[in-house]
Amino acid sequence: MNEVKDTLRAVVRIGFDGRVYKTFRGPKAAERFANEVEILKYLAEKKCPFVPALLDADPVKLRIVTTSCGSRVDYLDSERMAELFTELERYGVRHEDQAMRNVTYRQSDGRFCLIDFEFAKILEQSSNDAADK
Repeated sequence: MNEVKDTLRAVVRIGFDGRVYKTFRGPKAAERFANEVEILKYLAEKKCPFVPALLDADPVKLRIVTTSCGSRVDYLDSERMAELFTELERYGVRHEDQAMRNVTYRQSDGRFCLIDFEFAKILEQSSNDAADK
């Protein structure tokens, strides 16, 4: 496995199979784990096409396994970045950590994607959000 991130809050590795393995640690690790699992399941129900798919969640190890959303982005202009996070809100989720480190680029379809939903919030939505259209 290739280690991508090792911080006080999480260790992220990419397996040789392309899957992303994120292990939560540090302050409120269980709470952040549960939140990210909930958000990813919610976005899957809404069929959001630019976030990772949750493949497995282990509440004992505080580890999730997701699909990869491509590689990290070194630069994205502020206007395009704002559009990307606004697009996520149309699926009923506010990211709450709108930083370049949470934007990836998926070369297979030329799509910018978002990752890292441990602080995200599900918004109260009416039935006319983007995912229902």
